[in-house]
Amino acid sequence: MILPITSRSKTELIDITKDIQDAVTAENVGAGACMLYVPHTTAAVTINENADPTVRKDILMILNRIIPWDADYRHLEGNSPAHIKASLVGASALVAIENGRLVLGTWQGIFFCEFDGPRNRKLHLRFLKGMPL
Repeated sequence: MILPITSRSKTELIDITKDIQDAVTAENVGAGACMLYVPHTTAAVTINENADPTVRKDILMILNRIIPWDADYRHLEGNSPAHIKASLVGASALVAIENGRLVLGTWQGIFFCEFDGPRNRKLHLRFLKGMPL
């Protein structure tokens, strides 16, 4: 299954938790896992706090501070910082499913990480069914 994602900023963390849960429900996965994979070299996926939106802002602030846009990069496209951020955050995540629900902590959410937007992106989902916790 492919989940289309549209980013609106150069860098942003997009909460996709509900979209993933909707896919789990549509696929009728009672128990198992959901593998998330980003097929882009300037985007990523992560699990982090989704109760306070300032956490997302803080993550982006620090990533942008430690990996600035104006360093002496050699990559001709000018988006080396996006490649570096995507490598650090990661292209995949695995989330357990129990009783038809994503197994996430109280404050956790799933985020698509855009580091070179705005763009139309996609996230691949694969379901591993019938693996109880």
